[in-house]
Amino acid sequence: MPSLDYGRAGALTRQLENRLTEKISGDVGVSRRSVLGGIALAGSAGLAGLGAADDGDHDHEGHSTHGNFGAKGEYADLDFDPHEYLRTFNTGRGEQDNVTQAVYEENGRTVREFELIAVDTTVTIAPGIEFPAWAYNGQVPGPTLRAVEGDLIRVKFTNAGRHAHTIHPHLRNLNPRMDGIPQNGPGVLDTGESFTYEWIAQPAGTHFYHCHSLPLKEHIHRGLYGSIIVDPDPERVEERPEEYCDFHASQITPELRADLVAEAKTRNHEYDENDAYDEMIIIMNSFDTNFDGGNEVYAANTRAFAYGVGETDGKGNWKAGETKRPIQIDRNTPVRVHLVNATEFDLINSFHTHSQFFDYYDHGTTLLPTQNTVDTVMQCQAQRGIIELDYSNHDPGLYMFHAHQSEFAELGWMSFFEVV
Repeated sequence: MPSLDYGRAGALTRQLENRLTEKISGDVGVSRRSVLGGIALAGSAGLAGLGAADDGDHDHEGHSTHGNFGAKGEYADLDFDPHEYLRTFNTGRGEQDNVTQAVYEENGRTVREFELIAVDTTVTIAPGIEFPAWAYNGQVPGPTLRAVEGDLIRVKFTNAGRHAHTIHPHLRNLNPRMDGIPQNGPGVLDTGESFTYEWIAQPAGTHFYHCHSLPLKEHIHRGLYGSIIVDPDPERVEERPEEYCDFHASQITPELRADLVAEAKTRNHEYDENDAYDEMIIIMNSFDTNFDGGNEVYAANTRAFAYGVGETDGKGNWKAGETKRPIQIDRNTPVRVHLVNATEFDLINSFHTHSQFFDYYDHGTTLLPTQNTVDTVMQCQAQRGIIELDYSNHDPGLYMFHAHQSEFAELGWMSFFEVV
Protein backbone atom coordinates (compact mmCIF):
# COMPACT_ATOMS: atom_id res chain seq x y z
CA MET A 1 0.00 0.00 0.00
CA PRO A 2 1.24 3.54 -0.68
CA SER A 3 2.49 5.45 2.33
CA LEU A 4 0.86 8.55 3.77
CA ASP A 5 3.63 10.55 2.11
CA TYR A 6 2.41 9.40 -1.29
CA GLY A 7 -1.20 10.14 -0.43
CA ARG A 8 -0.44 13.64 0.79
CA ALA A 9 1.86 14.39 -2.15
CA GLY A 10 -0.77 13.12 -4.55
CA ALA A 11 -3.44 15.28 -2.92
CA LEU A 12 -1.18 18.33 -3.22
CA THR A 13 -0.51 17.65 -6.91
CA ARG A 14 -4.22 17.16 -7.64
CA GLN A 15 -5.24 20.27 -5.73
CA LEU A 16 -2.78 22.57 -7.48
CA GLU A 17 -3.34 21.01 -10.90
CA ASN A 18 -7.13 21.15 -10.65
CA ARG A 19 -7.17 24.78 -9.55
CA LEU A 20 -4.80 25.77 -12.32
CA THR A 21 -6.73 24.04 -15.10
CA GLU A 22 -10.12 25.16 -13.80
CA LYS A 23 -9.09 28.79 -13.70
CA ILE A 24 -7.34 28.92 -17.08
CA SER A 25 -9.93 26.92 -19.02
CA GLY A 26 -12.84 28.76 -17.45
CA ASP A 27 -11.71 32.33 -18.19
CA VAL A 28 -10.48 33.47 -21.59
CA GLY A 29 -8.67 36.49 -20.17
CA VAL A 30 -7.31 34.93 -17.01
CA SER A 31 -4.04 36.38 -15.72
CA ARG A 32 -1.36 34.89 -13.50
CA ARG A 33 -2.60 37.03 -10.62
CA SER A 34 -6.13 35.69 -10.95
CA VAL A 35 -4.87 32.10 -11.17
CA LEU A 36 -2.90 32.58 -7.97
CA GLY A 37 -5.95 34.19 -6.41
CA GLY A 38 -7.94 31.11 -7.38
CA ILE A 39 -5.35 28.90 -5.74
CA ALA A 40 -5.59 30.93 -2.58
CA LEU A 41 -9.38 31.06 -2.43
CA ALA A 42 -10.73 27.96 -4.14
CA GLY A 43 -11.62 24.75 -2.40
CA SER A 44 -10.19 21.37 -3.35
CA ALA A 45 -13.10 20.36 -5.55
CA GLY A 46 -12.46 18.11 -8.51
CA LEU A 47 -11.83 19.33 -12.03
CA ALA A 48 -14.86 21.05 -13.52
CA GLY A 49 -15.84 21.28 -17.20
CA LEU A 50 -13.18 22.67 -19.50
CA GLY A 51 -14.01 25.36 -22.03
CA ALA A 52 -12.05 26.94 -24.87
CA ALA A 53 -10.24 30.22 -25.06
CA ASP A 54 -8.82 32.48 -27.76
CA ASP A 55 -5.05 32.15 -27.87
CA GLY A 56 -4.54 35.82 -28.68
CA ASP A 57 -1.96 34.67 -31.25
CA HIS A 58 -0.21 37.68 -32.73
CA ASP A 59 1.64 38.14 -35.94
CA HIS A 60 4.71 40.36 -36.09
CA GLU A 61 2.54 43.50 -36.19
CA GLY A 62 0.64 42.55 -33.04
CA HIS A 63 -2.62 41.50 -34.72
CA SER A 64 -4.56 38.35 -33.92
CA THR A 65 -4.03 35.86 -36.73
CA HIS A 66 -4.27 32.24 -35.64
CA GLY A 67 -6.48 29.72 -33.90
CA ASN A 68 -7.37 28.92 -30.32
CA PHE A 69 -6.70 26.46 -27.57
CA GLY A 70 -8.99 24.56 -25.27
CA ALA A 71 -9.89 21.22 -23.81
CA LYS A 72 -9.15 18.26 -26.06
CA GLY A 73 -9.03 15.42 -23.58
CA GLU A 74 -6.55 14.89 -20.81
CA TYR A 75 -3.54 14.90 -23.12
CA ALA A 76 -3.96 15.37 -26.84
CA ASP A 77 -0.27 14.96 -27.70
CA LEU A 78 0.58 11.65 -26.10
CA ASP A 79 3.52 11.23 -28.43
CA PHE A 80 5.40 13.64 -26.15
CA ASP A 81 6.15 12.11 -22.76
CA PRO A 82 8.11 14.33 -20.34
CA HIS A 83 9.51 11.19 -18.71
CA GLU A 84 10.80 9.82 -21.98
CA TYR A 85 12.17 13.23 -22.96
CA LEU A 86 13.99 13.44 -19.63
CA ARG A 87 16.54 10.80 -20.60
CA THR A 88 16.52 11.01 -24.41
CA PHE A 89 19.83 12.20 -25.86
CA ASN A 90 20.18 12.20 -29.65
CA THR A 91 23.77 11.31 -30.51
CA GLY A 92 23.39 10.35 -34.17
CA ARG A 93 23.17 6.69 -33.20
CA GLY A 94 20.02 4.71 -32.63
CA GLU A 95 16.53 5.43 -33.91
CA GLN A 96 14.24 8.05 -32.42
CA ASP A 97 10.69 8.31 -33.70
CA ASN A 98 10.86 12.00 -34.52
CA VAL A 99 14.57 12.72 -35.15
CA THR A 100 16.29 11.53 -38.30
CA GLN A 101 19.98 11.29 -37.41
CA ALA A 102 23.26 9.68 -38.35
CA VAL A 103 26.91 9.58 -37.29
CA TYR A 104 29.83 9.07 -39.66
CA GLU A 105 33.43 10.07 -40.34
CA GLU A 106 34.28 12.82 -42.83
CA ASN A 107 37.72 14.27 -43.49
CA GLY A 108 39.07 12.78 -40.29
CA ARG A 109 36.31 14.23 -38.10
CA THR A 110 33.20 12.67 -36.55
CA VAL A 111 30.02 14.15 -38.00
CA ARG A 112 26.74 13.94 -36.12
CA GLU A 113 23.88 14.77 -38.45
CA PHE A 114 20.34 15.66 -37.43
CA GLU A 115 17.21 16.80 -39.25
CA LEU A 116 15.07 19.45 -37.55
CA ILE A 117 11.79 20.77 -38.93
CA ALA A 118 9.94 23.81 -37.58
CA VAL A 119 6.17 23.25 -37.52
CA ASP A 120 3.04 24.88 -36.13
CA THR A 121 1.35 22.59 -33.64
CA THR A 122 -0.34 22.47 -30.25
CA VAL A 123 1.21 21.10 -27.08
CA THR A 124 -0.52 20.03 -23.90
CA ILE A 125 0.73 22.05 -20.92
CA ALA A 126 -1.79 20.80 -18.33
CA PRO A 127 -4.71 18.35 -18.44
CA GLY A 128 -7.15 19.72 -21.00
CA ILE A 129 -5.09 22.83 -21.69
CA GLU A 130 -3.35 23.17 -25.04
CA PHE A 131 -0.97 25.87 -26.18
CA PRO A 132 -0.49 26.92 -29.84
CA ALA A 133 3.21 26.29 -30.32
CA TRP A 134 5.89 26.69 -32.95
CA ALA A 135 8.15 23.71 -32.42
CA TYR A 136 11.19 21.90 -33.71
CA ASN A 137 10.07 18.41 -34.82
CA GLY A 138 6.67 19.05 -33.30
CA GLN A 139 7.79 18.95 -29.67
CA VAL A 140 8.50 21.48 -26.92
CA PRO A 141 11.28 21.50 -25.86
CA GLY A 142 12.98 20.52 -29.09
CA PRO A 143 15.12 17.37 -29.33
CA THR A 144 18.26 17.24 -27.20
CA LEU A 145 21.31 16.95 -29.47
CA ARG A 146 24.49 15.43 -28.08
CA ALA A 147 28.02 15.39 -29.48
CA VAL A 148 31.62 15.09 -28.33
CA GLU A 149 33.95 18.06 -28.20
CA GLY A 150 35.48 18.60 -31.64
CA ASP A 151 32.75 16.79 -33.59
CA LEU A 152 30.97 18.50 -36.47
CA ILE A 153 27.27 18.98 -35.72
CA ARG A 154 25.38 19.09 -39.03
CA VAL A 155 21.73 20.13 -38.80
CA LYS A 156 19.54 19.94 -41.88
CA PHE A 157 16.82 22.45 -41.08
CA THR A 158 13.51 22.89 -42.91
CA ASN A 159 10.89 25.48 -42.07
CA ALA A 160 7.41 24.00 -42.42
CA GLY A 161 5.78 26.65 -40.25
CA ARG A 162 3.83 29.75 -41.25
CA HIS A 163 6.46 32.21 -40.02
CA ALA A 164 10.12 32.73 -40.86
CA HIS A 165 12.49 30.79 -38.55
CA THR A 166 16.17 30.03 -37.90
CA ILE A 167 18.31 27.96 -35.53
CA HIS A 168 20.84 29.88 -33.45
CA PRO A 169 23.32 27.78 -31.39
CA HIS A 170 24.89 28.87 -28.11
CA LEU A 171 28.23 27.39 -29.16
CA ARG A 172 31.65 28.83 -29.97
CA ASN A 173 30.81 29.14 -33.64
CA LEU A 174 33.64 30.37 -35.88
CA ASN A 175 31.61 30.92 -39.06
CA PRO A 176 29.17 33.87 -39.00
CA ARG A 177 27.23 32.32 -41.86
CA MET A 178 26.18 29.57 -39.45
CA ASP A 179 24.99 31.86 -36.64
CA GLY A 180 21.30 31.47 -37.41
CA ILE A 181 20.37 35.14 -37.23
CA PRO A 182 18.45 37.27 -39.78
CA GLN A 183 21.51 39.35 -40.67
CA ASN A 184 23.98 36.55 -41.53
CA GLY A 185 24.21 33.62 -43.92
CA PRO A 186 20.83 32.58 -45.32
CA GLY A 187 19.03 34.85 -42.85
CA VAL A 188 15.56 33.74 -41.85
CA LEU A 189 14.05 30.83 -43.72
CA ASP A 190 10.57 31.32 -45.08
CA THR A 191 7.95 28.59 -45.32
CA GLY A 192 9.26 25.64 -47.33
CA GLU A 193 12.90 26.78 -47.32
CA SER A 194 15.81 24.67 -46.03
CA PHE A 195 19.39 25.22 -44.96
CA THR A 196 22.11 23.02 -43.50
CA TYR A 197 23.85 24.45 -40.45
CA GLU A 198 27.30 23.20 -39.47
CA TRP A 199 28.86 23.87 -36.06
CA ILE A 200 31.96 22.53 -34.36
CA ALA A 201 30.96 21.05 -30.99
CA GLN A 202 32.75 23.46 -28.65
CA PRO A 203 33.18 24.21 -25.82
CA ALA A 204 32.30 21.19 -23.71
CA GLY A 205 29.19 21.90 -21.68
CA THR A 206 25.40 22.13 -21.63
CA HIS A 207 24.20 24.54 -24.29
CA PHE A 208 21.08 26.07 -25.80
CA TYR A 209 19.65 26.49 -29.29
CA HIS A 210 16.67 28.56 -30.36
CA CYS A 211 15.05 30.48 -33.19
CA HIS A 212 16.50 33.98 -33.62
CA SER A 213 13.75 35.39 -35.82
CA LEU A 214 12.04 38.58 -34.69
CA PRO A 215 10.28 39.21 -32.39
CA LEU A 216 12.55 36.99 -30.32
CA LYS A 217 10.24 36.87 -27.32
CA GLU A 218 7.48 35.29 -29.39
CA HIS A 219 9.60 32.79 -31.30
CA ILE A 220 11.28 31.54 -28.12
CA HIS A 221 8.16 31.63 -25.97
CA ARG A 222 6.20 29.68 -28.59
CA GLY A 223 8.58 26.73 -28.14
CA LEU A 224 11.44 27.01 -30.64
CA TYR A 225 14.28 25.99 -28.33
CA GLY A 226 16.21 22.97 -27.13
CA SER A 227 19.55 21.83 -25.75
CA ILE A 228 22.90 20.85 -27.25
CA ILE A 229 25.13 18.84 -24.93
CA VAL A 230 28.83 18.75 -25.79
CA ASP A 231 30.70 16.03 -23.92
CA PRO A 232 34.32 16.77 -22.98
CA ASP A 233 37.02 14.82 -24.80
CA PRO A 234 39.13 13.17 -22.06
CA GLU A 235 42.21 13.15 -24.31
CA ARG A 236 41.92 16.90 -24.82
CA VAL A 237 41.36 17.39 -21.10
CA GLU A 238 44.60 15.57 -20.39
CA GLU A 239 46.46 17.81 -22.85
CA ARG A 240 44.86 21.13 -21.77
CA PRO A 241 43.48 20.67 -18.25
CA GLU A 242 43.70 24.39 -17.44
CA GLU A 243 40.84 25.05 -19.88
CA TYR A 244 38.44 23.00 -17.75
CA CYS A 245 39.06 24.54 -14.33
CA ASP A 246 40.02 27.81 -12.65
CA PHE A 247 43.71 26.94 -12.29
CA HIS A 248 46.61 28.23 -14.35
CA ALA A 249 48.58 25.62 -16.27
CA SER A 250 51.46 26.00 -13.82
CA GLN A 251 49.13 25.03 -10.94
CA ILE A 252 47.94 21.76 -12.47
CA THR A 253 49.32 18.88 -10.43
CA PRO A 254 49.36 15.30 -11.74
CA GLU A 255 46.62 14.47 -9.23
CA LEU A 256 44.39 17.33 -10.43
CA ARG A 257 44.96 16.39 -14.06
CA ALA A 258 43.93 12.80 -13.30
CA ASP A 259 40.81 14.00 -11.44
CA LEU A 260 39.77 16.20 -14.36
CA VAL A 261 40.26 13.39 -16.87
CA ALA A 262 38.24 11.02 -14.68
CA GLU A 263 35.40 13.56 -14.43
CA ALA A 264 35.50 14.07 -18.20
CA LYS A 265 35.03 10.35 -18.77
CA THR A 266 31.89 10.34 -16.62
CA ARG A 267 30.54 13.22 -18.76
CA ASN A 268 31.26 11.53 -22.08
CA HIS A 269 28.55 9.21 -23.38
CA GLU A 270 31.08 7.15 -25.33
CA TYR A 271 32.93 6.06 -22.17
CA ASP A 272 31.74 3.30 -19.85
CA GLU A 273 32.30 5.62 -16.87
CA ASN A 274 29.29 7.64 -18.04
CA ASP A 275 27.05 4.71 -17.09
CA ALA A 276 27.77 5.41 -13.42
CA TYR A 277 25.45 8.46 -13.59
CA ASP A 278 21.71 8.75 -14.14
CA GLU A 279 21.70 11.65 -16.60
CA MET A 280 18.67 13.74 -17.47
CA ILE A 281 17.73 17.01 -19.17
CA ILE A 282 15.34 19.48 -17.54
CA ILE A 283 14.35 22.60 -19.45
CA MET A 284 12.45 25.08 -17.32
CA ASN A 285 9.77 26.76 -19.44
CA SER A 286 6.57 28.76 -19.17
CA PHE A 287 3.44 29.63 -21.10
CA ASP A 288 1.48 32.84 -21.50
CA THR A 289 -1.92 31.33 -22.22
CA ASN A 290 -3.74 34.63 -22.84
CA PHE A 291 -0.82 36.39 -24.56
CA ASP A 292 -0.79 39.39 -22.23
CA GLY A 293 2.97 39.31 -21.62
CA GLY A 294 2.79 37.35 -18.36
CA ASN A 295 2.93 33.61 -17.80
CA GLU A 296 0.05 31.62 -16.36
CA VAL A 297 1.70 28.18 -16.45
CA TYR A 298 5.24 27.09 -15.49
CA ALA A 299 6.76 23.67 -16.01
CA ALA A 300 9.80 21.45 -16.12
CA ASN A 301 9.80 20.00 -19.66
CA THR A 302 6.52 21.63 -20.69
CA ARG A 303 3.82 19.82 -18.71
CA ALA A 304 2.74 21.39 -15.44
CA PHE A 305 3.11 18.96 -12.51
CA ALA A 306 4.23 16.13 -14.86
CA TYR A 307 6.73 15.02 -12.20
CA GLY A 308 4.21 15.38 -9.40
CA VAL A 309 2.50 12.48 -7.66
CA GLY A 310 -0.47 10.70 -9.17
CA GLU A 311 -2.23 7.52 -8.10
CA THR A 312 0.03 4.60 -7.23
CA ASP A 313 -0.21 1.19 -5.68
CA GLY A 314 3.08 1.85 -3.88
CA LYS A 315 4.85 -0.78 -6.00
CA GLY A 316 6.03 1.48 -8.78
CA ASN A 317 2.80 1.33 -10.80
CA TRP A 318 1.39 4.79 -11.54
CA LYS A 319 -2.22 5.14 -12.61
CA ALA A 320 -3.09 8.85 -12.76
CA GLY A 321 -2.91 10.11 -16.32
CA GLU A 322 -0.45 9.12 -18.98
CA THR A 323 2.63 10.85 -17.60
CA LYS A 324 2.07 12.18 -14.07
CA ARG A 325 4.54 10.53 -11.70
CA PRO A 326 7.76 11.40 -9.84
CA ILE A 327 11.18 10.94 -11.38
CA GLN A 328 12.35 7.62 -10.01
CA ILE A 329 16.04 7.34 -9.17
CA ASP A 330 18.18 4.61 -7.66
CA ARG A 331 19.76 5.98 -4.50
CA ASN A 332 22.94 4.06 -5.32
CA THR A 333 23.37 5.91 -8.62
CA PRO A 334 24.39 9.59 -8.59
CA VAL A 335 22.20 11.93 -10.64
CA ARG A 336 23.40 14.47 -13.19
CA VAL A 337 20.84 17.04 -14.34
CA HIS A 338 21.49 19.21 -17.38
CA LEU A 339 19.41 22.25 -16.42
CA VAL A 340 18.38 24.94 -18.93
CA ASN A 341 16.17 27.99 -18.47
CA ALA A 342 13.96 28.86 -21.46
CA THR A 343 11.45 30.97 -19.50
CA GLU A 344 10.20 34.12 -21.23
CA PHE A 345 8.64 37.19 -19.54
CA ASP A 346 10.34 36.52 -16.17
CA LEU A 347 13.84 37.71 -15.36
CA ILE A 348 14.95 34.49 -13.66
CA ASN A 349 13.90 30.96 -12.88
CA SER A 350 15.38 28.65 -10.26
CA PHE A 351 15.90 25.06 -9.15
CA HIS A 352 15.62 24.08 -5.50
CA THR A 353 15.94 20.66 -3.88
CA HIS A 354 14.37 19.62 -0.58
CA SER A 355 16.47 17.71 1.95
CA GLN A 356 19.51 17.67 -0.31
CA PHE A 357 22.40 19.84 -1.47
CA PHE A 358 24.25 19.60 -4.76
CA ASP A 359 27.26 20.78 -6.73
CA TYR A 360 26.61 23.12 -9.65
CA TYR A 361 28.67 23.65 -12.79
CA ASP A 362 27.58 26.91 -14.45
CA HIS A 363 27.10 26.29 -18.21
CA GLY A 364 28.71 22.88 -17.64
CA THR A 365 31.95 24.22 -19.12
CA THR A 366 34.12 23.37 -16.12
CA LEU A 367 35.02 19.99 -14.64
CA LEU A 368 35.20 21.42 -11.12
CA PRO A 369 32.05 22.87 -9.50
CA THR A 370 31.43 26.60 -9.70
CA GLN A 371 29.21 26.28 -6.60
CA ASN A 372 29.60 23.63 -3.92
CA THR A 373 26.95 22.32 -1.54
CA VAL A 374 23.99 24.51 -2.50
CA ASP A 375 20.30 23.68 -2.60
CA THR A 376 19.15 26.52 -4.88
CA VAL A 377 20.47 27.99 -8.12
CA MET A 378 18.94 30.68 -10.30
CA GLN A 379 19.29 31.15 -14.04
CA CYS A 380 18.37 33.92 -16.44
CA GLN A 381 16.94 32.96 -19.83
CA ALA A 382 19.40 30.83 -21.87
CA GLN A 383 21.59 30.24 -18.83
CA ARG A 384 22.26 26.59 -18.14
CA GLY A 385 24.38 24.33 -16.02
CA ILE A 386 24.95 20.88 -14.61
CA ILE A 387 23.66 19.75 -11.23
CA GLU A 388 25.12 16.65 -9.55
CA LEU A 389 23.06 15.00 -6.80
CA ASP A 390 23.75 12.05 -4.53
CA TYR A 391 20.95 10.39 -2.52
CA SER A 392 23.01 7.38 -1.39
CA ASN A 393 22.58 8.17 2.32
CA HIS A 394 18.89 9.12 2.11
CA ASP A 395 15.95 6.96 3.10
CA PRO A 396 13.75 5.80 0.21
CA GLY A 397 10.75 8.00 -0.47
CA LEU A 398 9.64 11.26 -2.04
CA TYR A 399 11.87 14.34 -2.17
CA MET A 400 10.39 17.51 -3.63
CA PHE A 401 12.18 19.87 -6.01
CA HIS A 402 10.78 22.98 -7.63
CA ALA A 403 11.34 26.60 -8.58
CA HIS A 404 11.91 28.78 -5.55
CA GLN A 405 9.82 31.53 -6.96
CA SER A 406 6.93 30.19 -4.95
CA GLU A 407 4.26 31.23 -7.42
CA PHE A 408 6.05 29.31 -10.20
CA ALA A 409 5.75 26.15 -8.09
CA GLU A 410 2.04 26.75 -7.49
CA LEU A 411 1.51 27.30 -11.22
CA GLY A 412 3.07 24.04 -12.36
CA TRP A 413 6.83 23.94 -11.67
CA MET A 414 6.65 21.53 -8.73
CA SER A 415 8.13 18.04 -8.89
CA PHE A 416 9.33 15.04 -6.89
CA PHE A 417 12.20 12.58 -7.03
CA GLU A 418 11.21 9.11 -5.87
CA VAL A 419 14.31 7.61 -4.28
CA VAL A 420 14.26 3.81 -4.28
